[in-house]
Amino acid sequence: MKRLKTGRQNSLRIIGGSLRRRKITFPDTEGLKPTSDRVRETLFNWLQDSIKASTCIDLFAGSGALGIEALSRGAERAVFIEKDTAAAKAIEQNLNRLGLETGEVTKCEAIRWLQTTKLVKAKFTIAFIDPPFVDDICQVCNQLANSDFLQVSGKIYIESGAQLPEADLPGNWMKLKQKKAGQVHYYLFENCAVF
Repeated sequence: MKRLKTGRQNSLRIIGGSLRRRKITFPDTEGLKPTSDRVRETLFNWLQDSIKASTCIDLFAGSGALGIEALSRGAERAVFIEKDTAAAKAIEQNLNRLGLETGEVTKCEAIRWLQTTKLVKAKFTIAFIDPPFVDDICQVCNQLANSDFLQVSGKIYIESGAQLPEADLPGNWMKLKQKKAGQVHYYLFENCAVF
C-alpha cells in the first residue's frame, strides 16, 4: 500500500556511537522507509570491526539513518545519494545540526549517479543499498560493482522487502550474513578480488 505525502515530519533516534539517542527528522515521503532500530542494531553489530575510519556510501539514503549511524559510530566519511528533494534537504539539515562535516549529500537517482560519476575521492569501504522498490536492487549492485568505487574486502549491506535473487548479484560478492525481520530480508556481502 502506497503512503500519501502528508508534509509531516517523522523522526528516529540514532542507536549507537557518539550521537547515541540524538534524533534525526525526515519528511513523510512515499517510498521512504527507514531501517528499523532492530535491523540497524544487527547491521552495526555485523559491521563493528569495519566501521571505524570507514568511507561509506548510502545509495538510497532516504532518512539518512544508515549513513548518520555510521558517522556516529566512527566512520570517517559518508556520501548520501537521494533523489527526493525534501529527503535530501532533510539529510543536509540533520548533518549540519549534528555537526557532521564529513557527510556529503548529492540529490540524484542512485543508478544515474553510478553511471555518470567518474571519480570518487576515495574508494568506499562500506555501501548501504536499501532501494524503495525491489526491482532496483540487482541493477544497482551490478552498476556499483562495475564502477570500481568499492574497495576489495569492502562490505555491502542490502535490505529488501523480498528475498534477494542472489544469482543476479556480482559474482565476486561473497555473502557473509543474512537475516529476516518480519517482511524485511537483509544481507551483508564482501567485495572479493576478481582473479
